[in-house]
Amino acid sequence: MADYDFDVLIIGAGPGGYVAAIRAAQLGLKTACVESRETLGGTCLNVGCIPSKALLHASELFEEAAHGHMAQWGITGEFKLDLDKMHAGRKEAVGGLTKGIEFLFKKNKVEWLKGQATFESKDSVRIGDRTVRAKNIVIATGSSVTPLPGVTVDQQRIVDSTGALELPQVPEHLVVIGGGVIGLELGSVWRRLGAKVTVVEYLDQILPGMDEEVRKEANKIFKKQGFEYKLGTKVTGAQANGNGITVTVEPAKGGAAETIEASHVLVSIGRRPNTEGLGLDKAGLTVNNRGQIETDHSFRTSVPGIWAIGDVIPGPMLAHKAEDEGIAVAENIAGLTGIVNHAVIPSVVYTTPEIAGVGLTEEQARAEGEVKVGKFPMMANSRAKTNREPDGFIKVIADAKTDRVLGVWMINNLAGTMIAQAAQAMEFGATSEDIAYTCHAHPTHAEAFKEAAMAVRGKPIHI
Repeated sequence: MADYDFDVLIIGAGPGGYVAAIRAAQLGLKTACVESRETLGGTCLNVGCIPSKALLHASELFEEAAHGHMAQWGITGEFKLDLDKMHAGRKEAVGGLTKGIEFLFKKNKVEWLKGQATFESKDSVRIGDRTVRAKNIVIATGSSVTPLPGVTVDQQRIVDSTGALELPQVPEHLVVIGGGVIGLELGSVWRRLGAKVTVVEYLDQILPGMDEEVRKEANKIFKKQGFEYKLGTKVTGAQANGNGITVTVEPAKGGAAETIEASHVLVSIGRRPNTEGLGLDKAGLTVNNRGQIETDHSFRTSVPGIWAIGDVIPGPMLAHKAEDEGIAVAENIAGLTGIVNHAVIPSVVYTTPEIAGVGLTEEQARAEGEVKVGKFPMMANSRAKTNREPDGFIKVIADAKTDRVLGVWMINNLAGTMIAQAAQAMEFGATSEDIAYTCHAHPTHAEAFKEAAMAVRGKPIHI
């Protein structure tokens, strides 16, 4: 240790980095974490997962109150939107959680090095005017918004996901460029609060990468809620015109251009890894053609002593994936066996209803072999029906020969929580029969999962 300042130096304090730092410190390693933001937690806690969920929850409550959902239950009254107070609630949630990580750093004796990190060699990093050496360095710098050529984000009228959280008034007409998770979540916030929302998606269906049947069902549900779509369409430009924005679009496969008049535009076409400005060349590292750092199964890079996790390496850009990799990389550095099963990483869209999936889509599973599929509609679930939440279904995809569950996809109001049972079942190698014969409490939304598993063998009870 005499030659090194730290056993482990982690660059980035997002979900991957801060978890890796805490776990490394718990394992007795002298640990530091570099973070350039004023607060810990990375994109997720500061301008991503957490603030967006605060606004999603608040906007759901407003829609239930102001748009008649509560009236169906005999709860009536005058309800008005106080957007400033809603934003204050979002900021309070972010502040509490980021301070919580700062407390955990102090509790576990993780040193926070404030500033931007740049490699000077394979084991030394400069942060401001200080250079430190570490036996192990973990790159966990996350990702940032992918820019769209022809559309300049000004965070006033044309915003990215960060700016969309801070809008001081409800847009009259919000054009969302990109029909993926972020666009649909933030679009649904402002739709509930009164905006007209048009989603422009380059592909012919929303939610790329998800199960095809789930994508179509989501499209139908959101259309019923008031979303407008322009699918198979690309955006070629967006120009300010007085108090609004003129968005120029054309068919993705060629055709005549047209314009859409909007008050605001949200650019949400994806994210790219934060690997620029790190001085990777001085450490002897290169990136692949997607700007990612390649690692082995243990998260080692091509340079001994340098590791990488989260959004900077291949795989889905999800906070929970980064967290699991953070624990695993710390354990590997400490000489333990840290493993992440990348075949069982759940994904969730926090719209209403929620959409969630884990494992293979039906299309992927069929491409690999013979499968059996069980489906159960939420309208046949007693709790969902009682709560007047009939939209959606649960789908279980199993190997036709072994009955092992290969994938689970669902749309319902509690899908984000319910998908954990599916992930755990798959982690233990469950068959659809295992799930079907597991007693589920009644009346719950989760009973629909049991029934979908029963449907794999064609034996559901309530349909």
